Amino acid sequence: MGRLKTVLIWLYGGLLFGFIFLPVVVLVLFSFQDGGLPVPPLSGLSLRWYEAVFADSRLMNALLRSLAVAALSSLLACVLGFFAACALARHRLPASALIRALLVAPMMVSTLIIGLGLLQWLNLLGVPLSLWTVGIAHVVINLPLCFAIIYASMGAQQVNIERAARDLGAGEWQVLALVTAPMLAPALLAAFFLSFTFSWDEFIAAFLLSRFEPTLPVEIWGMLRAGLNPKLNAIGSLVFLVSIVLLALAELTFLRKSGKIT
Repeated sequence: MGRLKTVLIWLYGGLLFGFIFLPVVVLVLFSFQDGGLPVPPLSGLSLRWYEAVFADSRLMNALLRSLAVAALSSLLACVLGFFAACALARHRLPASALIRALLVAPMMVSTLIIGLGLLQWLNLLGVPLSLWTVGIAHVVINLPLCFAIIYASMGAQQVNIERAARDLGAGEWQVLALVTAPMLAPALLAAFFLSFTFSWDEFIAAFLLSRFEPTLPVEIWGMLRAGLNPKLNAIGSLVFLVSIVLLALAELTFLRKSGKIT
């Protein structure tokens, strides 16, 4: 029975991971197809579609826009999350529990609702849609995640170190920049990488709040409307690769923080 149980567990795990990763494997495999249609059977191996992607100025511009929005919005979300976590973890504020609940509330709200709400407010304020409005939406979406990660990492063992820095004459901003931030570096990096990953392939808010400067997911959606295109497999594989690298970096920061790796 013990051996049968082990076999069933491995079989279940294999089926589960196969169900999750088989579409990705097919996507990557057919990105190397030499044929003109991204459908079976596989007709030779080639890098022609990757070359076509890098030669496509619209895709490359959309890629650069996505990178810029993801980097800037993730950085701002981490900075705001860091300040909010420091304020709520180190100071007694009125209704702090309510403030924490409000900060993490967007995590439980659909990005469609967030995007539509921001679109209404921007129209009321007369703000034109652009990459900046997409970045604002990504900050709203990722700020709760950054706050939750950083706040959870602010343990009581750091308080004495911060007090010692103040006793030695450090100002509040010096304590934050030279003591608190370095101690929270793994959490800050993990929050940034996860935020970058979510912003990198976010579609709904980018579709609603961009106009003439589409990000990469919006550009891919526009290509899909015209039918199957072999370049979609190549660009999809590149997006998957970037996401995996960022998630791996975030995982390494968590493992380093826990002391499992050095």
